[in-house]
Amino acid sequence: MQDKTLLTLFYEPSTRTLTSFNVAAGRLGGRIHNVSVSASSVQKGETLIDTVRNLEVMDFSAIVLRHSHGGAPQLAAVNTAKPVINAGDGFNEHPTQALLDIMTMQQYKGSLQNKKVVIVGDIAHSRVARSNIWGLNTLGAQVTVCGPATLIPKGIEDFGVTVEHDLGRALVDADFVNVLRMQHERQADKNFIPSKREYHRLFGINEKRLAKARPDLLVLHPGPINRSVEISTPIADGRQNVILEQVINGIAIRMAVLNLLMGGAS
Repeated sequence: MQDKTLLTLFYEPSTRTLTSFNVAAGRLGGRIHNVSVSASSVQKGETLIDTVRNLEVMDFSAIVLRHSHGGAPQLAAVNTAKPVINAGDGFNEHPTQALLDIMTMQQYKGSLQNKKVVIVGDIAHSRVARSNIWGLNTLGAQVTVCGPATLIPKGIEDFGVTVEHDLGRALVDADFVNVLRMQHERQADKNFIPSKREYHRLFGINEKRLAKARPDLLVLHPGPINRSVEISTPIADGRQNVILEQVINGIAIRMAVLNLLMGGAS
């Protein structure tokens, strides 16, 4: 990325994704420019298309876009000649998160063919779940989604997954459990669960749950963690989770993506 500049355009908050793209670009020798949407002309009513077109003529090499609406990166991509990287769009997709999750799983257990992966939590509002399901199915894994019925989207079985509402049964013989946070910001003030305490009792990953699972079960979490809601503190800080390894691998994955799109690698 020598003499190339990466533009990050985030319409939603981010810590891990934004920072790892910045670190990835820097390690490849590139320059980084972060646009603060809260202080941009978006607040004056500028559309996404106009924002992208105006930024394009400033000669950035690629755009990393996070947006609250599904399909926004595709809309941006067809309105610019620059590469657009999806850093998460609504509750549609989060491709690089799925890639780093899968990389982490492979790092620990090799091929994912016939490995059982449980994705537990707020499936309905999770872009991470959708991208993981696509990637894991492609690699031959057996994917189970688990959560309260109110947070399991209708027709999710059509994506090639098994649906389970009992976490204990879901974790039987599982190799990995990918724990999703409760995404209250996407739930439009609706009450999908009776309470956080009740949710943790039924679907939280804690010591009692893991004691009944395989001893080599590994716990993943895309972050940010809500302790004592979807995951207990002893598990979040324990030996069975690979959460920080996911963060490390996120830099490598995003370096690879930037290299493929901007470095001309085959």
